[in-house]
Amino acid sequence: MARGKIQIRRIENQTNRQVTYSKRRNGLFKKAHELTVLCDAKVSIIMISSTQKLHEYISPSTTTKQMFDQYQQATGIDIWNTHYEKMQEHLKKMKEINRNLRREIRQRMGESLNDLGYEQMVNLIEDIDNSLRLIRERKYKVISNQIDTGRKKLRNVEEIHRNLLLQFEARQEDPQYGLVENDGDYNSVLGFPNGVGPRIVALHLPPDHHHHHHHSAAMQSGASDLTTFALLD
Repeated sequence: MARGKIQIRRIENQTNRQVTYSKRRNGLFKKAHELTVLCDAKVSIIMISSTQKLHEYISPSTTTKQMFDQYQQATGIDIWNTHYEKMQEHLKKMKEINRNLRREIRQRMGESLNDLGYEQMVNLIEDIDNSLRLIRERKYKVISNQIDTGRKKLRNVEEIHRNLLLQFEARQEDPQYGLVENDGDYNSVLGFPNGVGPRIVALHLPPDHHHHHHHSAAMQSGASDLTTFALLD
């Protein structure tokens, strides 16, 4: 049965187009490899798909630069010089843009104004006014944010202060805390918790504590007037 001819035209269906491209690319690379081996030829194939993907085949032991150098020798076309000229032209344009930007910056700082005409001066003033307006808006926004942050911190401090006051009032109402004065032979009794548990520390003074001589003797003898009592849970 004779093989039918395929009409050569663009495949509209994108999926079918990609499948055909992949199959024919592989077949083409296979033929190029056979040609390289059978005929000792140097073959280079560069392909770019419709999706901008690059595919290339280079004969073994050959680089792309070598292929381009041999192409230049065979055709007499200087590919690299043309590319260099394009790069030089692009560099020239970029330098011109850089000079214009630097001149504009100096003019905004009040320098290099001699070459400006009246209309250019008016436009420069408008540009500077617009820039100042944007800077002020940004400045006020930053200040507003700082004020809001300061208010939030102040509210947090006030909340902490209220909590501390509540804790202090709760401790005053707790029977394990208190201050007792002039109870019997004790001048004062202070209740507080420590690492061991709630205790009472009492300062004991003898009845004749007003006599300086007795007080000095007691201090010299090492007698302790500090007495502690455990609180009941």
